[in-house]
Amino acid sequence: MGDPRLGSRLKAVRTEAGLTQAELADRAGVSRKTINTVENGVFIPSTLLALSLAKALGTTVEALFYLTD
Repeated sequence: MGDPRLGSRLKAVRTEAGLTQAELADRAGVSRKTINTVENGVFIPSTLLALSLAKALGTTVEALFYLTD
């Protein structure tokens, strides 16, 4: 078993909410590029960013992110 990695449902939840990356970025107070890099697994969000994204989508951090192994 390797180190756990961060899995993300951000894109699916954002799409379900009918939001573009730019709209979510605006709600969360970050750039669209930040949303893009988190969705593509390039950037692991800080706790603060993860909480902001969850709040912007009306959900929980656990609903957006999970550990894989």
